[in-house]
Amino acid sequence: MRVLVCGGAGYIGSNMTALLARAGHESIVFDNFSKGHRAAVPGVRIVTGDLADRELLVRTLGELGIEAVMHFAAFIEVGESVQDPLKYYQNNLSNTQNLLSAMQQAGVAKFVFSSTAAVYGMPQRVPIVEEEPKEPINPYGETKLAVERMCHHQAQTGRLRFAALRYFNACGAGANGTRGEDHRPESHLIPLIIQAAMGRRPAIKIYGTDYPTPDGTCIRDYIHVDDLCQAHLLALKKLDERAERVYNLGNGQGYSVRQVIDAVKRVSGKSFKIVEDRRRPGDAAVLTSDATKARAELGWRTEKPALEEMVATAWKWHTEHPNGYAE
Repeated sequence: MRVLVCGGAGYIGSNMTALLARAGHESIVFDNFSKGHRAAVPGVRIVTGDLADRELLVRTLGELGIEAVMHFAAFIEVGESVQDPLKYYQNNLSNTQNLLSAMQQAGVAKFVFSSTAAVYGMPQRVPIVEEEPKEPINPYGETKLAVERMCHHQAQTGRLRFAALRYFNACGAGANGTRGEDHRPESHLIPLIIQAAMGRRPAIKIYGTDYPTPDGTCIRDYIHVDDLCQAHLLALKKLDERAERVYNLGNGQGYSVRQVIDAVKRVSGKSFKIVEDRRRPGDAAVLTSDATKARAELGWRTEKPALEEMVATAWKWHTEHPNGYAE
């Protein structure tokens, strides 16, 4: 299948592009490089463009014979979405509507959407199932939920077949440790701890040590990026069977902030400064997934569920790319 990977030069998009190639598909990266890196997708055909450019999208979809679209081109910083909500509504919602309209015009129906566990907000029950009420507490989560609803309504017309995949915490470096996280600035926990272990950050902060958890720190569900991308591939294959699919993607097992810190210490053999700080507003004590539905319907299994293995692949990539991707 020929797949257009929007945001394909980013962290998850580049790993997805590599997996598509290994699975025998042809992928074309569509990216404006505001966040992505050309060095992350060597040897892949690239269309440089923005999802706001409908004419370019229609031309790309038609002239390149695209059969399916995967969408990883959202902005993802929760704090920034609170400070600049219109930026997130423009890129995450309006630009996705533009993409779906271009797909309709070009006659491309298959769509795999990178959604998020942030659509649930502060859930009443954990592990979280797909039927949990959707009550996002920030513009980032709101925009992702709005796209899911837009896809649902478009699917009702018979012109779209989609899967919305609600990520928990993607981590690790995929494709044998060759595709890692290079966010600028970085905000994800494992890369931040690794930076501290490498001496590139003065300390790592723990926000809140008095949560009702075994060690007092927040617990989150981490999933290796290879496992995450494998679920996308399986979902793509299933779109012929049903027009609408929504799945949680996580391990179902949570790890605390202290456990992640300890895992980085073990893998790296390094010690570093830890600073305990107050809780951040809006942080839940525990957020873990119930991915039973994805396992049952997609036949999906996590191959790298162990925290230490996830951290080890990330450590490998960061030590081999201390300054991130070469630009």
